[in-house]
Amino acid sequence: MSPNIENKINASFAAQSFMQTIGAEIDEIALGSVSLTAPILQEFKQQQGFGHAALTFSLGDTAAGYAALSVMPETCEVLTTEMKINLLAPASGRLLIAKGRVIKPGRRLVIVQADVYALQDDDSTRHIALLTGSMIPVDVSGK
Repeated sequence: MSPNIENKINASFAAQSFMQTIGAEIDEIALGSVSLTAPILQEFKQQQGFGHAALTFSLGDTAAGYAALSVMPETCEVLTTEMKINLLAPASGRLLIAKGRVIKPGRRLVIVQADVYALQDDDSTRHIALLTGSMIPVDVSGK
């Protein structure tokens, strides 16, 4: 992966106000995969005290989107066209970890997945969600 793509991902992520709002950070960028983390803040818990599914979804969708962007030409951005989530366990613990990856890159669609884990108080992780979806490349070069 070119340093330009990594810089593009970092700059794009920094411009996402929602990711800033939830306290998300990039943990790792590699060709075809991106890992993000976000604390499970009190403001983003649901009525039973677990991290809200919207927090889990947004972090997983974003990790998958940046994984797709990592395999695109520098003139492209990506948009989610569809995303399915399987919630496997409640988001309990102190931190979410979303690991997005490209399953199949394509010219018209990029098939992606993301696994979301919750870091527990004893430092173990619990697999809490699996997301599967597709991203569409969008050429932003003006051509």
